[in-house]
Amino acid sequence: MAASYDYEDAPSRHDEETGPLGYDPNFVPDSVKSFVVLHGVVNMQLPNQWLWDMVDEFVYQFQSFCQYRAKMKNKTEQEIALLRQFDQAWNVYGVLNFLQALVEKSSIIQILEHEKEGIEQFTATDGYDYSGGSNVLKVLGYFSMVGLLRVHCLLGDYHTGLKCLLPIDISQQGVYTSVIGSHIATIYHYGFANLMLRRYVDAIREFNKILLYIYKTKQYHQKSSQYEQILKKNEQMYALLASCLSLCPQVKLVDETVNAQLREKYGEKMARMQRYDDEAFSLYDELFSYACPKFITPSAPSFEEPLVNYNQDAYRLQLKLFLYEVKQQQLLSGVRTFLKVYSTLSLGKLANYMEVDEPTLRTILMTYKHKTHAVDSKGKIISNADVDFYIDEDMIHVVDTKPVKRYGDYFLRQIVKLEGVINDMDRIKLE
Repeated sequence: MAASYDYEDAPSRHDEETGPLGYDPNFVPDSVKSFVVLHGVVNMQLPNQWLWDMVDEFVYQFQSFCQYRAKMKNKTEQEIALLRQFDQAWNVYGVLNFLQALVEKSSIIQILEHEKEGIEQFTATDGYDYSGGSNVLKVLGYFSMVGLLRVHCLLGDYHTGLKCLLPIDISQQGVYTSVIGSHIATIYHYGFANLMLRRYVDAIREFNKILLYIYKTKQYHQKSSQYEQILKKNEQMYALLASCLSLCPQVKLVDETVNAQLREKYGEKMARMQRYDDEAFSLYDELFSYACPKFITPSAPSFEEPLVNYNQDAYRLQLKLFLYEVKQQQLLSGVRTFLKVYSTLSLGKLANYMEVDEPTLRTILMTYKHKTHAVDSKGKIISNADVDFYIDEDMIHVVDTKPVKRYGDYFLRQIVKLEGVINDMDRIKLE
């Protein structure tokens, strides 16, 4: 199923800066910086932006090297010889160990727990230490949890990635929101991991919040070197939100402003994605290929002839798993349609409508229950259903899930617009 977006040729954020091996030849390895922090004494304060850049660049260099190493087909003999000699370069266990060591050495998990008890004030000070200490190790440990989420997402291990992020309360403002790059990277990977784990409600809720934030603040970053990256991630998260809402129509969770932008960008495609035909699958393929992370295969290559590229193997596997889930949702689309129409319905009547026997219908309804529920990070079962039901004897009772209409936000926006118009009129001098 061909997508119109070429995953392999997707531009990376450093394409214009990198050397022939796909990474910056002037780059000082962050493992060296990490070694200094882990085994030395750091007694300085550094900006959060710098500390985030260290973790961000460390993960990016690892990702870039894995992508480079996996393209074996056109390598020169010299490159192959170097890869053979340094077969443990950017070993995945070493990368994960460095990040985990920063988390443990910084005691950031205990600090965040003490903060909940009122003992520490880490978030209130944005991680800075105003008592004469250093913020470096603590904030590096904090951002390393985001780095672990990102690495595990690149590996396709979404459960572990979200588990690494558990100490950070994503529903609240935190140090991760003090740097725009950290804020976007955290929510992007958090939302994508939840999408792949069928926790659509969590993904929709967080994508909505970050997209609304970017919409309101992106003009303040126009002169930033990260501006293009912000816009790119913004578009990718709209594509992921479109996929989430097509699989789990929870529009009530989306702000009016974000919904308007979403309809403008993907309204037509989302309508076609609801049909679950071949065209719909190609659209799911297209959006996933455009918006997903650049997955990696961390294992060393095979040097046996003929040399082949395997840089897209991980991506194809994740795409296959995602489209398999979409295919299963197709079987449930008919159930959702009928449940939206009726408040009560007999099993026999629904079986006739769907042209199946009652035992098969019961299986389909159980599948619907399974696919519209997921296990959250705390082990609790959560519902993603926009239409829910229960069965009493042979009758299906549909639970009314119509959202309560909220007019407050609408009127507040109109009041702000009116005040703006009045201020503009006051500035006009009548002759």
